[in-house]
Amino acid sequence: MTARDAESALLARCSVVAREAAQSAQDQREANVFRLAAMVVQSRFPGESMRLMQASEQYFASHPNERLAPADVVRKGWVLSLPRLRDMLSHRLYGH
Repeated sequence: MTARDAESALLARCSVVAREAAQSAQDQREANVFRLAAMVVQSRFPGESMRLMQASEQYFASHPNERLAPADVVRKGWVLSLPRLRDMLSHRLYGH
């Protein structure tokens, strides 16, 4: 899987979780990316942001030591940049 494929799959997962209540992150990567995504789209998509944050928090309730600072999420390459995450996720959320 290329980096673009991985990014696209993660954005698709963010989009699904942002629209559906009662979802939870499946692993550390998703939980941290969902948390970051919730922060960057909060002003434009408050409901979707809340669902992403809830999915993240459900995971961290069982794995509290896996929460990372936003800079570490970017450093690990899970997110290329916050503006890119905001723009690409916003595009997906507007498009549906």
